[in-house]
Amino acid sequence: MIVLLLRKLLFPISLLYGLVVYLRNVLYNWGIFRSVPFKIPIICVGNLSVGGTGKTPMIELLINELDATFNLAVLSRGYKRKSKGFVLADKNSTVEDLGDEPFQVHSKFPQVTVAVDANRRNGISILEGDSALDIVLLDDAFQHRKVKPGFSILLTSYGNLYVDDQYLPTGNLRDSKMAAKRANLIIVTKCPANLSEKEALSIKTRLDPRDGQEVLFAYLKYGERLMGSRTNLKLSNFLGKQVTLVTGIAAPEPLVSYLNEKEVAFEHIAFPDHHFFTATEIDHLKGKAHILTTEKDFMRLRTKLDNIVYIPIKHAFLFKGTETLQERLNIFMKRYP
Repeated sequence: MIVLLLRKLLFPISLLYGLVVYLRNVLYNWGIFRSVPFKIPIICVGNLSVGGTGKTPMIELLINELDATFNLAVLSRGYKRKSKGFVLADKNSTVEDLGDEPFQVHSKFPQVTVAVDANRRNGISILEGDSALDIVLLDDAFQHRKVKPGFSILLTSYGNLYVDDQYLPTGNLRDSKMAAKRANLIIVTKCPANLSEKEALSIKTRLDPRDGQEVLFAYLKYGERLMGSRTNLKLSNFLGKQVTLVTGIAAPEPLVSYLNEKEVAFEHIAFPDHHFFTATEIDHLKGKAHILTTEKDFMRLRTKLDNIVYIPIKHAFLFKGTETLQERLNIFMKRYP
């Protein structure tokens, strides 16, 4: 409550922040600041807010869609990593080198080239030198206008649509709502699995897509089998036991709701997004009997705890969204013979 009140009191700063964002976009739109195109196809995945829309699962979905046909690279900033500059993932890479999300992608898809660089232009330029690569998936870069992607996917969460949000620090917006017009696809993530077509149409009307801009709807699909340091476990194995949920993500609410729905009793220890755990925190968690976490958090905890598992998640589309995505990606790639 105190944090919410403080954010409201900081509304004048939000107005100033919004003005700066508006002027920045105007300078790019007028060509005073330059967005650089590249020869290699670039698919950008991002959002207008700070975290919580499911960018990494969307990158993984795109890998599953494209990997059988194309040689892929994923380029991320590598938020909160402990390395500097351009880093290309290899068998010796650690979560500290890459950051938790790129390390997660590298661990699950070793055949995919994964790199991190805060300077996206530099990172793409280096990757473009690899003649074997066909596509670069640019993670969390919708607001990164120094690069001009060929195809942009904008994510917005069902529970906090960008049209209902406000600029930081009062809200979570880091870019203008008008910037959504640059997207080729808008995907509303974390929808209820039983979302009605009527409500979907209402949301689409509120988002007001431009001509040719598709709006898709997706929900989070949780895996039945738990993954991690212990094997052959299902969520039902934890019923009636002392369970600790550990999260260091921007929006743990869907997972909390899912566990409540499954009638799992748990205590929830929440940390900030991308949190690197201290030795004291690790020692405290070692005293817990059963720890559940997210896949992203598992990347930072897997070498430090033996009593930890995570619930795998992925995006699943509603209303023939998969077919629409495939169609739009096919049209895009035909521009690059």
